[in-house]
Amino acid sequence: MVYVEDLWKRYSGAWALRGVSLTVARGRVLGVLGENGSGKSTLLRILAGVTRPTRGRSRIGEVETGFATKRVVSFLPEVDPFYSWMRVGEQLAFLSSFHATWDAGRARRLLEFMNLPEDRKVGALSRGQRARLKVVSAFSWSPEVVLMDEPLGGIDPPSRRRILDSFFNEFRHPGQTVLISTHLVSDVEPFIEEVLLLRDGETFASGRTEQLQQEHGRSLSEIFEMAVA
Repeated sequence: MVYVEDLWKRYSGAWALRGVSLTVARGRVLGVLGENGSGKSTLLRILAGVTRPTRGRSRIGEVETGFATKRVVSFLPEVDPFYSWMRVGEQLAFLSSFHATWDAGRARRLLEFMNLPEDRKVGALSRGQRARLKVVSAFSWSPEVVLMDEPLGGIDPPSRRRILDSFFNEFRHPGQTVLISTHLVSDVEPFIEEVLLLRDGETFASGRTEQLQQEHGRSLSEIFEMAVA
C-alpha cells in the first residue's frame, strides 16, 4: 500500500532525510517515531504529495505520491490548515466539498465525542481543541491512507489515550492504513503494529513492534530514549 525507496530530501544545504526505505501493507498501523528534527514531518509531507523528494521514490499503491494520490490520502499536518474566521460546522462543511465519501453523520458523532460545538469559531478554539478538530476532519471520510503528524499536540494527557483508543478501535475504517508520527511514544505504543524510528534523517530501527521489543528486551519508549541519547 505505502512504498518508500531510498528517499532523500535536502533543505537549504541540510539533509532532512537520508536513504529512508519502508513498506507498509494495507490496513497496518505504522508509528513514525523520532525526536524533533529527525525527519518525521518531511517523510509524511512527501507521502502526502505536499513536497517532492530530492531523490528516491514513494508510492501509494502503484501511483507515485503527488496530486494523483491526494484523493485517497488524508493528511493531518502538525500545523492545522483551518480558517480561524469560520465556525466549526462551516469548516467541516467546506472540507466535505473536497471528499466524495464524506459522511456528515460520522462527522457529527466525532464532534460530539470530541466535545466540539459546531457554532464555535475556529479562532476561539484552544490548541487542543484544534487538534481534536483535525482528527474529526481526517476520519469523517474514507481515505485509504491516513497520515497523522503529531496529532496529539496540545491534548491533555488523560484525553490522549481515550482519543487514540476511540479512533483506532471505533472510528477508523476497515482496511485503512495509518501512519502516525509522534515523539509521545508511550501514548501510541499500544496501538502501533510496526515502527520506523528515525534519527538525524536516517533509519535507526524498523520492523514489527513486538519483534523490536523482543530483540532489544525493552519497551518502545526505552528504545526511543536509547535512540535519542
